[in-house]
Amino acid sequence: MPDMSRRAFAGLVGGGAVTAVASTATTAEAAPAERPFKARPAVSGKRPNLLVILADDLGWADLSSYGAPHIKSPHLDRLARQGVRFTDAYSGSATCSPTRFSLYTGRYPGRTPGGLAEPIANRTQGLVPGHPTLASLLKKAGYDTALIGKWHCGWLPDYSPTKSGWDEFFGNHGGVLEYFSKLGQLGDYDLYEGDATYQDLRYYTEVLTERAVEYVGREHRKPWLLNLNFTTPHWPWLAEDDAETGAEIAAKIRAAKSQAEISSALNHYDGGSVEKYTQMVQSLDAAVGEVLAALRRSGQEENTLVLFASDNGGERYSYNWPLSGQKFVLLEGGIRVPAIVRWPDRIDGNQVSHEPNFSPDWTATLLELGGAEPDPAYPLDGTSLVGYLLRGEVVPERDLFWRVRANRALRRGDWKYYRDAAGKDHLYHLAEDTREQADLATDRPELLAELKAAWERTATELLPYPAA
Repeated sequence: MPDMSRRAFAGLVGGGAVTAVASTATTAEAAPAERPFKARPAVSGKRPNLLVILADDLGWADLSSYGAPHIKSPHLDRLARQGVRFTDAYSGSATCSPTRFSLYTGRYPGRTPGGLAEPIANRTQGLVPGHPTLASLLKKAGYDTALIGKWHCGWLPDYSPTKSGWDEFFGNHGGVLEYFSKLGQLGDYDLYEGDATYQDLRYYTEVLTERAVEYVGREHRKPWLLNLNFTTPHWPWLAEDDAETGAEIAAKIRAAKSQAEISSALNHYDGGSVEKYTQMVQSLDAAVGEVLAALRRSGQEENTLVLFASDNGGERYSYNWPLSGQKFVLLEGGIRVPAIVRWPDRIDGNQVSHEPNFSPDWTATLLELGGAEPDPAYPLDGTSLVGYLLRGEVVPERDLFWRVRANRALRRGDWKYYRDAAGKDHLYHLAEDTREQADLATDRPELLAELKAAWERTATELLPYPAA
């Protein structure tokens, strides 16, 4: 990142950030240099436990290992040093619910009713029970399954993780909640254990961490899948010491006379700051550190694959340099996310991979590692990365596809086709132009037409968007 950009950002966050920049730089210099990814020679072994940790609205560069000059993330940086840090990983969509649909099903969000919602905001939408999921397929293959944290694929009584393949659920059904009162986007209490409410008014990240630590520390008789979905650092902008501000937001929710007023309170437009956001990301980092420590104490660390990622790009106070755009749009800043994989038994550490991938690829990968067969009636849109990760095989060339209402995007190799909300088509070469500033649409009209046609072929297979 150019020095001027670092200085400008330090000025934005205030004097405290200057110290953070220096501290982060010192840490980075002390760390061993990353090596290009290379698969370890194949060895036989038992199926791994699968720990999938999802952050909420964490931007691509919001970790110090991805370039943030003001955020200290030692636990996630250590995870990256112990495994593989992906530079070109993408979410399944630019918002919460569609990405979760794509990760849970391994398919484009537009293939499943409810998957198009951005985000799911009422009780009529959700992931239909009975649809094959990562959890249901792994469960069939002999795994225990649990989801802790944000579900955001439908509310009770019709939708729930326990209706879609997870043996256990502890968390919230909606997309956002006030971190202390647990009042959610429909205005009611939204913390559940199974299908019953669970009362706990502590800071939500702390509550989820405690439950995840308990789960991984159990004596497991079978391999397990744990989806650990934090709400951090999604708004409202609240850290552990902000109970008073949380109470003010909760009071506004209780007094609200409309859904718009509830949303306004939770959006927290009158609050937050870069410093507060930094606190939230560092709280997330500490929480992940606690869970990983519990995994180590349990003796399961070596044969547990840990996947850490975000559900979409960052928003408002996120640090996305050098990407353009943010959550809600299909520019790189809206869909490119941090992604780290660690599996000590099978994958060497301190590596970096530039292999493009997105959420449905990880579904296919985890299913293959768990010995689970996809349902032939619901073919996956993702490509398994097992051959790449374990045997060094070349990932077949394929298109990564996104659709968010009027926005379009398709990546093929280093090329990206993008249509903005105004209906204008763009063509970018990401290897040379990560910021998507040099539009090559007029220079390469044949390639633009080819990628556009590929996007349209896939789009014809999907459910149409409902009328706005």
